[in-house]
Parts: sequence; C-alpha cells; structure tokens
Amino acid sequence: MRGSILMVLSMAGFALEDMLLKSVAQSLPVGEILMIFGLGGMLAFMVLAARRGERALHPAILSRAILLRALCESAGRLFYTLAIALTPLSSASAILQATPLVVVGGAALIFGERVGWRRWTAIAIGFAGVLIILRPGVEGFSLASLLAVAGMLGFAGRDLATRAAPPVLSNLQLGIYGFFMLIPTGAALLAFTGGAVLPDPQQAALLLAATTVGVGAYYALTAAMRIGEVSVITPFRYTRLLFALILGVLVFAERPDAPTLIGSAVVVASGLYTLLRSARLRRG
Repeated sequence: MRGSILMVLSMAGFALEDMLLKSVAQSLPVGEILMIFGLGGMLAFMVLAARRGERALHPAILSRAILLRALCESAGRLFYTLAIALTPLSSASAILQATPLVVVGGAALIFGERVGWRRWTAIAIGFAGVLIILRPGVEGFSLASLLAVAGMLGFAGRDLATRAAPPVLSNLQLGIYGFFMLIPTGAALLAFTGGAVLPDPQQAALLLAATTVGVGAYYALTAAMRIGEVSVITPFRYTRLLFALILGVLVFAERPDAPTLIGSAVVVASGLYTLLRSARLRRG
C-alpha cells in the first residue's frame, strides 16, 4: 500500500512538473529552461547523494552503458520538453505512456529476454493507439506531435541502458548524471536558437517549483520501487496520464478529442496487459 501511494504521488509530481515547464516555456527559450532545470536537479541530487555518503563522481560513469544512458536521457528530455511546449499536455503525456511497451520490446531484441506472442501483440496494439493519437495523414495531424514520440523513444532507451548500468552506481548518482546532461543539451539548443533572457521573478519561481517537484517525484519513485512489490506498484505509473489530462483541462483549457482519448485508452490497456503478463511469467 505504501509503495502504491508513493507511486501515485510520484506520477502526480511528474505531471505537475510537466505543467510548470509548459507554463514557463511560453515565455522562456526551451534551451534555457533545460539548462536551469538540469543545474537545479543536479545540485539537488548531489546533496541527496552526499547525505548518503555517495560521491558525485564515480569511475563507472565512463562505462559505455552510462554514456549511452546519458545520450538517451538528453534526447528524451529535449524532445519531450519541446513536445509539451508546442503541443497539448494531454496528448504528449498519452504518447509517453507507450514507453514501457518499447522497453519490453527492446529488452527482447537487445538483451534476449523472452517475449511471447501475447506481449508482442499487446505492443503492436499499443503502437496502434499511438497512431490513433497522432492521426497521420488526416486533418488533425500535427508534425510537432512527433516530438513526443522522439522523447518517448529517448526515455525508453534510457530505461534500457539503465538495466545495463554498472550496479555500483546508485539511483541518486544516476540522477546526478542524468540532470547534468541537460546542461550541455540546453546550451547547444540555445546556441542554435539564440534569444537567452534573464528570468523574471515569476519565471524563476516556476523553474524552482518544477525542479523541486521533479526531484521529489523522482525520490518518491525510487522509494516506491524499493519498498513495494514491482508487479503491484508499476501499473500505477499510468496515473500520470490521468493527472496530465486534469491539469491540461484546468490550467491550459485543453479539450482532448475522441481520437486522443481512444488512443490513450488503447495505449494504457496494452501497457497494463504487458506489465501484468510479465509479472505473471516471473512468478511462474
């Protein structure tokens, strides 16, 4: 029960973080947001790691898995932040829910994990749900929505690389490196787009709130995975979509249309089936 509650709180935090970043992205360049957000998150995780006696720099960060994880983290965060800045929060969050499906398929192709026809079918149905949300070739299609797909693939690559990460690295240390990579990523984007501005007090408060909520959500997620049974608490990840839909309607006056809601339901149902099927096979 404690693990499930922590997972729900974590997903609410991540949805709130997305809402705050989308709000500030209306007036600040995305590259600048990534730099400030990355710096704040890195410092927060360095403090948390130091309290546990863990050093920020570890020789294992030069391993291939960690370098690949850093690249995927940067790509995922960059494209997803652009997606929530340029597209409705509800649709971007719905597409993000396909991440576990990509991770399951990637684990089969990369790590040789056994995935039967039932889960492959669920993965295919989940991708069909993403296509329903995107609506390629019809009037409602937005090219910017592909940014959410790119972000989702980046986060899936990060999760797969995390499986191969050296076990000597803690979740807090991985958090330090993940947030650090946002600094050069944001700087590169800002150098390309230009237009850096000094945040006013309101913008600074939004960025501080997003960083604080994001770090708290990550910490709650880590605690949930440690104290709860994974097969029980993992399905609660999909509550993030519910919170995103509510915030999108209340804060940004979004009105998700029928294809978005139907596609979201398909993606969530496919993901839940895949997770529950995987847990059943592990118990067997």
